[in-house]
Amino acid sequence: MRKIILFLVLASALSSCKNLVPYTDAMKKQHNWTNEDVKRIQFYVSHDIILHRELNNASTEIVQGKIKMIKGKKVDEILIQGGTKGVVTDIPKENKMLVSFETGEDRYLSFGVNPGASDRYVLLASDWKNEMGKVHYSGTEYYTDPDSKYASLLVDLRKIDNMEVRQHIAKGRKVQ
Repeated sequence: MRKIILFLVLASALSSCKNLVPYTDAMKKQHNWTNEDVKRIQFYVSHDIILHRELNNASTEIVQGKIKMIKGKKVDEILIQGGTKGVVTDIPKENKMLVSFETGEDRYLSFGVNPGASDRYVLLASDWKNEMGKVHYSGTEYYTDPDSKYASLLVDLRKIDNMEVRQHIAKGRKVQ
């Protein structure tokens, strides 16, 4: 009896596992998704994204981060852990999406297609220097940790394959 219960517990745990795969533009085309469809997909970030900025004495606003002392300087740091759920808030142009991992005004990061990364949607920055990207988050300029450049968007393929879009087309009405 114990073996049967153990088997059932393991089977249910394995069946609920996510099958996370990189999101690509080819996937969008394959499923004929519109931008509105993409906004209804649950995304996940593949790697930790660490945002940081130096605080000077005049800086008083801290955005949902932690204050750390690094080399004697106060630093505001925001961590978005790998596997964190995100939603697309806007698609400003083809091959670029704004993804939010928490609620709040302007709390999103840009992701876009990178041909050098098998057309995955990867973290975008306005400038990359010494492997650190400059990004804007919640209206403030931050720099990414060097490892954040590997962050890309993932989707749960099991849920994607089961996703149905039901559409009803109104036939119109005649005046009686």
